[in-house]
Formats: sequence, C-alpha cells, structure tokens
Amino acid sequence: MADKKTGFEIPEQMRDFADKSMDQAKKAFDDFMSATQKAMSNVEGSANAMQTGTSDINRKALQYAEEHMNSAFEFAQKLVRADDVQQIMNLQQEYLRKQMEALGEQAREISDKASRTAQDAAKAVKD
Repeated sequence: MADKKTGFEIPEQMRDFADKSMDQAKKAFDDFMSATQKAMSNVEGSANAMQTGTSDINRKALQYAEEHMNSAFEFAQKLVRADDVQQIMNLQQEYLRKQMEALGEQAREISDKASRTAQDAAKAVKD
C-alpha cells in the first residue's frame, strides 16, 4: 500500500516542453510590450491637461496589462509543476484571489486618474 499513485503524472519531457513554450511566449510578449511602449512614446504629443491625463491612464493600463500577463505566465508555470489536482485547485484559488485584489485596486487607481484628468481639463477650459 506504500506505492500510492494518483494517476496524475506529467512526463518530464512534457514539463520541459511546457517550460520552453512558456519562456518563448513570455519573450514574445515582452518584445510586444517593448514595441508597444516605444510606439506610445513616439505618439505622445503636446502637454495639455487632457492629453497628459490620457497618456498617464494609457501608460497605467499598459502597465497593468503587463502585470497581469506576467502573473498569468507565472501561474501557468506553477500549474505545469503541480503534483496533483489538489495543488492545481490551490494554485488556481490563490491566483484568482490575487487577481481580483489587483483588479479592484487598479480599477480604483484608473478611476481616480480619470476623475483628476477630467477636473484638470475642466479647470484648463475655465482658465
């Protein structure tokens, strides 16, 4: 009875393949993010209140997208290394909890930035 098998075994070759695939996907995503950030830098124009605020919000949204993708890649790598279904469930629960916390905080930050941008734009129109 000491030889207890769960029926959940992933061959090492599959784990290696998944690791390499994740590394390639992460590199492609990082390259995409670099190109996107460079493109955003090239199109930023004048410094009026609305444009500045919009650029800040866009940068923040891009930062959040990058954080979420990095978190997803990290989660996927942990899943590949999971030993059993219970560990997968625990990893998923932890990932979802952290993502929901992050989304709530990020939504508040974007909302605050949008409100400040609108107030600054309204103030600039009055002046």
